[in-house]
Amino acid sequence: MNRVPVNVLKPGIVFSQPVYIDEDNIFVPAGVPIRQKDLDNLVTLGVEMVQTDGEPSYKGETEEAEQANPAGNEQAPLRFSVSETQENKGAFRIYMSLVERLNSVFLRISNTDRTLDNRSINEISASLLQVVRNQRDRFVGFILGSEVKGYSISKSAVNTAILSSLTAHELKLPHHRILHIITGALLHDAGMLRLPKEIREKRGGLSEAENRHMRNHPIFAHQITMKELSYPDEVGKIVLQHHERWDGTGYPNRLAGEVINPGAQIVSIADAFEAMVSHKPYRSPMIGYQAMKNLIADNSRRFSPDILKAFILTMGIHPLGSIVSLNNGVVARIVEVRANAPLRPKIQVLIGENNQAPPEGEKILIDLLNQKQLFIDKALETRELSELNT
Repeated sequence: MNRVPVNVLKPGIVFSQPVYIDEDNIFVPAGVPIRQKDLDNLVTLGVEMVQTDGEPSYKGETEEAEQANPAGNEQAPLRFSVSETQENKGAFRIYMSLVERLNSVFLRISNTDRTLDNRSINEISASLLQVVRNQRDRFVGFILGSEVKGYSISKSAVNTAILSSLTAHELKLPHHRILHIITGALLHDAGMLRLPKEIREKRGGLSEAENRHMRNHPIFAHQITMKELSYPDEVGKIVLQHHERWDGTGYPNRLAGEVINPGAQIVSIADAFEAMVSHKPYRSPMIGYQAMKNLIADNSRRFSPDILKAFILTMGIHPLGSIVSLNNGVVARIVEVRANAPLRPKIQVLIGENNQAPPEGEKILIDLLNQKQLFIDKALETRELSELNT
């Protein structure tokens, strides 16, 4: 990649390829005009060089440029259906905004910025709780169906917080505890930012010494959460204990059973599911159905049985947002799950029996609870849907 000095960048410059701060952190996507506040953020963070394979052009700091990037630094959404709705586009912009805002905090943590405070995290936590309550299906769909490059740790943290929020709601926890759990989920891997980059990004297996170092990340996250961000002990325990296991074989303190903080148990399950369904440099993601099967097979080794049950009731055997095919050839997305009938969800048709998508703007829903002759034949990967669309 070509290195570009920050001091030569001007508002309104557009690059034909994404511009990166480093290998993990994108500055602006391809085709998105740079804004003055983007440049101000780089100066605040002490970034002197960015890198890109793209060619620059100049559009000027126009109203059109702002409209093209209302959320700031947004990634282009993956198509979630044959005809994507404006509602999905708006929800995805909100989702990406949460990821980007958290990424900005993580940049400051990574640079050991001692001016950290918890206001930004509190705002992200409150925003996430509100939007997930209002648009839960779409946000779970983004976890299962979108590939966001350049924000690996912040994207994973937001996804884990979404899933943790839903599980906490299923357990009927009070509002303030749900906010604590969301905050803990957002920060659970913040300690990774204090590990050497060569360990954090190593593609092969870790040596014994490297693995020991990696296992310190909950301790680093606890220090960041408690000392640098001044959160209460409840949030600190979540980040410290999210790798403890129900059978006592986890780390860093080999806690077991009910001794483990309930919020940490929630985040542990959400984190495991998120890791399975996410793209990794060394493997493709699992489909949601396979990830749920893996969790169900845990048999009280890693996870609290009661909290795992709540997660399964929240997500369903075929999780919200999953793509499935029916016995009649219809391809659909899961839009509503039922705890008492996990194999009979409500679905939205993406491709009908005639191998055609519904007309633009038309939403066709099928309640499998009332359509006994229909059943889910198999779960599909997103790429399989893309192949059907071509």
